[in-house]
Amino acid sequence: MEIKKLDGRFSVCKVRDYSQIDLQAEFCFIGKTDEESSLVCLTDRVPQNTVERDDGWRGFRIQGILDFSLIGVLSRITTVLADQGIGIFAISTFNTDYILTKEADFERALEILAFSGYKVM
Repeated sequence: MEIKKLDGRFSVCKVRDYSQIDLQAEFCFIGKTDEESSLVCLTDRVPQNTVERDDGWRGFRIQGILDFSLIGVLSRITTVLADQGIGIFAISTFNTDYILTKEADFERALEILAFSGYKVM
C-alpha cells in the first residue's frame, strides 16, 4: 500500500460557523454535529472566526481509491503508529483516508510505516 506525504502544516479548529472558510482551498475538511463545527485546513488558511485551534500537524494520505469493502486499512496504520506511541488525527473522504500526526512525530511515523512495509512517496 502506498502512502503519499502531504506538503504543508495543518491546524485542527473549532469554528463559530463556516462563513469564512475557503471551500476552494486545496485541503478543507469540515465536520458538523449537534455540538460543534470543526475544520481541518492548512495553517495559513485558518479563518478569523476560529474559536479554538491546535496547530502543528503534518499529514499523509493512503494513495488511490479505497473500495468500501476493504476492511482494516486505517486500523492497521493506526495500530502500527500507536504501538510506537504516535497519536493520530484521522480524516476519511469518499475516496481514501488521511492521517495527521503532530509535526514532532511526522518523519518518525513515515519511517515506521516504511519499515512496516508501506511504500512512502
